[in-house]
Amino acid sequence: MVEINTLRSLINYLSVRHLFHVAIFLLLSFNLQAQDTSTGAPVKRKRIDLIHADDDIIERDKATRKDWHRLLGNVILKHNEILTKCDSAHWYPDKNQVTAYSKIHIEQGDTLDIYGDYLFYDGITANALIENNVELIDKETHLYTNKVTYDVNNRIAKYYDGGKIINGENTLTSKIGIYYVSQTLFHFKDSVKIVNPDYVMTADTMDYNTETETSIFTGPSEMKGDSIYVYCEKGWYDTKNNLTRISKNALVDNKQQIISGDSIYYDENTGYGQAFGNVSIADTNNHIIVKGDYAWYYKTPEQFTATDSAMFIQISERDSLFLHADTIRAITVTDSSLNGYRLMRAYYGCRVFSKDLQAKCDSLSYSFQDSVIRLYTYPVLWSKENQLTSDSMAIFTRNRQAERMELYNSAFVVSQVDTLRFNQIKGRSLIGYFKDNELYKINIEGNGESIYYLIDGDEIVGKNTTRCARIEIRVNKGRISEIYEYQSPEGVIDPPSASPQANLRLPGFNWFDSIRPKKITDIFK
Repeated sequence: MVEINTLRSLINYLSVRHLFHVAIFLLLSFNLQAQDTSTGAPVKRKRIDLIHADDDIIERDKATRKDWHRLLGNVILKHNEILTKCDSAHWYPDKNQVTAYSKIHIEQGDTLDIYGDYLFYDGITANALIENNVELIDKETHLYTNKVTYDVNNRIAKYYDGGKIINGENTLTSKIGIYYVSQTLFHFKDSVKIVNPDYVMTADTMDYNTETETSIFTGPSEMKGDSIYVYCEKGWYDTKNNLTRISKNALVDNKQQIISGDSIYYDENTGYGQAFGNVSIADTNNHIIVKGDYAWYYKTPEQFTATDSAMFIQISERDSLFLHADTIRAITVTDSSLNGYRLMRAYYGCRVFSKDLQAKCDSLSYSFQDSVIRLYTYPVLWSKENQLTSDSMAIFTRNRQAERMELYNSAFVVSQVDTLRFNQIKGRSLIGYFKDNELYKINIEGNGESIYYLIDGDEIVGKNTTRCARIEIRVNKGRISEIYEYQSPEGVIDPPSASPQANLRLPGFNWFDSIRPKKITDIFK
């Protein structure tokens, strides 16, 4: 029985010892082999080898009783694909570590070189610390800093005390930088700045691809140049081809227009851009803003198109004008004298609102050459209490205020007296005159007809019906105050009547108060 128990104990001892050896083997295997996180391929943890040194002085560490080497003169060490050169070094074979001094030069492959004055390298972790006058060169990229850590296996370099990168025409600086060598990608943080002959770019956080020379914005960023200013909080800028796509509070100022939107694409070389979502194009020289949910534009010759909730705003200190249409377009026209001027067109469902004037038509145009707004296809214009209609209209402005208006073919003026009665004046054509943006005089030419109610205080005392060749109307504070008939006037004055049938309507009469924009938001109805 004792012999059987002894045999079992021996078997158990051998099994435990076998497992212990397996564990030691696996642990050593882990130290010798790991995965490269960038490629997934196994990385061998070889020992650091000495290739050359003018002097190799072997010394023993009193504490560990291990030998280490003092290497002097033209030192060359190799670890996997890394070759390190220096003036002198301390080499610890048992720790698989090296401390190197003066004229450090690390080579990895054919493209990556790192220089410095001090190096600590751990062959087990394959991590290097390089200090003092550090320069990293990878193809066309040069990094200058005072201290950098380099992960050899994953090919990642980091600095935390400020660095400068030169890539093509761009010089980049930041306090913190991480360079992913395999991806040719820098990640910068804190006081990021790119200096280019044409602009200066600043950001708190930015990625930069050294191969494509593209900046990637991940936080508040701006770019300032002689001909452009850009701000965004997300997006990218191709510095080689001058292309940008930005979003999140995106804004582009090309010195002729200020464009903002949820997302903007802009080609600086051609001056062409597109904007999407909450778009605004501001022309500060001409005091206009165009808005919409989509727009495209050209810088030269200047032109743009806005659609989807499109709105045009002419800014004035006293009374800004707001226009909505399905599509708003502006182009630059060159006349016979080769002087260019802007022509704006709006079409399909135009609505206009200002405090003193409102309008509705199918389409309109606005010439910046003569400051004339032309309304087409069933136009209706409202000025205070007066409604004006005709086949087509033109509003002449000066200093962003109405100066006069002209109505062509079938001009008709209507103002409401009460629920039953309307003052009505019609003729072949009409000219209205404004002062301080208020209509004060109307001249009607050709086939003049009018129905005008005489009022004494709050009481209607008569109805004047007239025909003549020409009519002049005086308007005071939006109300008709006087009417003058010229050239063979014919008319009668009748007492007022409460009967609806007695309150006549001239041919062509319409009352469009239900579609009149009474506030800014009504232009979108």
